[in-house]
This record gives sequence, C-alpha cells and structure tokens, in this order.
Amino acid sequence: MNEAQTFAGESLLVRYINFVRLPHTVFALPFALLGVVAASFRYPVTGGRIALVVIAFTAARFVAMGFNRIADKDLDAKNPRTRTRELPTGRLSLAQAWAAVGVATALFVWAAWALNPLCLALSPLALAVITLYSYAKRFTWWSHLWLGLGDAIAGPAGYLAITGRWSDPWWLLPVLAVAVTLWVGGFDVFYALQDEAFDRAGRAVSIVLAKVMHGLTVVALLVFGWAAGFGLPYVAGIAAGAAILAWEHRLVKPGDLSRLNAAFFTANGLISIIVFLGALGDRIL
Repeated sequence: MNEAQTFAGESLLVRYINFVRLPHTVFALPFALLGVVAASFRYPVTGGRIALVVIAFTAARFVAMGFNRIADKDLDAKNPRTRTRELPTGRLSLAQAWAAVGVATALFVWAAWALNPLCLALSPLALAVITLYSYAKRFTWWSHLWLGLGDAIAGPAGYLAITGRWSDPWWLLPVLAVAVTLWVGGFDVFYALQDEAFDRAGRAVSIVLAKVMHGLTVVALLVFGWAAGFGLPYVAGIAAGAAILAWEHRLVKPGDLSRLNAAFFTANGLISIIVFLGALGDRIL
C-alpha cells in the first residue's frame, strides 16, 4: 500500500515536504492553539506570540518526523508500504536529511528562546521526547502512546508560550496532555494496521484498544474545558469531535481496511480543527 497525503514533483522543496508528511501538521497544531486560547483567559495574546507558537510547533514536528525517517531508513527499505519513502529510494540523501533536521532543531530552540525562559528551559526535554520515540518502537509495545505524548506536548506548550508559568490548577495541562496522548495513540493504532503483515499485530484487539483510547480522550477534553473555563460552544465542539470519532471507528473493521486513509487523515484532521474552533468561538463569545 502506497502512503497517502504526498505531493507530486521532484523539487527539493516537495521532497522535504513529503519527507516529513507536512499535511499531517494539521493533527496537533490546533491543540497547540487550544493551549493558547486557554491561556488567553488570564494573559494577553499577541499576533507575534501566535506566530512563534506556530513556528516552534512546525519546527519541532519537522525534527520529530525527520529524525524518525533517519532512524527507520533501513526498516523502511524492507517494508512494502514504506520502501518508496525519500531515504530508501535515494530521493533525499542522508546528509540532506540530517541538515534539514539540524536547521529545524535550531529554529525550534530559537522560537522557544524568543517566547520566554520557561519554554527555552523545557526545549531540550521536548526534543528528547519527540526524538526518542523513534527508538521506543524497538523496545516497548506502548510506542503508540509515546508518539501521542510527543504530540501532546503541543497543548501545554501553547499555554506556557503565553503564560511563562505552569497552570492553576496544576493538573489542567496534564489533563490536556492525556487527552491528546490518547487521541493520537488511538489513531496511530489504526495507522499501524496497514503493517499488520509486517509487524504481526492483531487487528481486532488493536481496534478495541483504539476505541477505549478515544473514549477516554473525549472525557479528558471535557474535564480540561471545565477546568479552563470554557462553556457551551467548546462542549459543542467536543460533541462534534466525538461524533467524527464514532464515524471514524465505523470506517475501520478487522476485515476491511479499505477506508483506513479516510479514517486516519480526514477524520482526525477534522477533529482537531473542530475542537479548536469550538474553544475559539467560546472565547470570542
């Protein structure tokens, strides 16, 4: 199975975009902005701050994906689904990949520095979490949740980018992180079903696990919204997101993965955007 969400063309820019699957940025960026909106109840938000959050998130995601592609290049060459990626085919050299990851790392650290001292101090920890995922897959069954945690940093990071200090109540940011961890972990379980023959994992059990994760995601998002001070528009966004999650789970069945791409990309891209828009609408109203 060839991977979706790639662009045609062989320019260096297109190859880099496909190298890190840039369209997948839509999954977690809205949660970084959700953190910004939550912080805006107590702290002023400027356009410059929002731009720095977007730069930091995009750079961090480039680091995570680029490093993962480098770490997995030999495995990708053996897997029928991934052997057409940029490194196994030679469309990008290893030196080009490392150079891009290095530039993205520097950009991320610069953005953290420009935001506030707390973001700068936490930037090495964030880089460690998002890069070590590439090796977590080799020693733990819970790598889906590790990936989720890497994306979950976005929400608390967006909040801290505005406030420069931890939340009150203290558990507000951990609850948001749990919600995103379980959401990403659940849809990554779906994504991994494409490699069942390669990984030797079971479909039925995996789908049940994804259902449990996504059910807990909805609960955690509601708890976060209550603690952050959001109201009915936010709850409406969560309800719409939950409905899309239910639709997503109807698309994927143990004996039928034909609509997996719709479940993975379309549904999850919509969920993060709708939840963010619910929070933004709530804040505006």
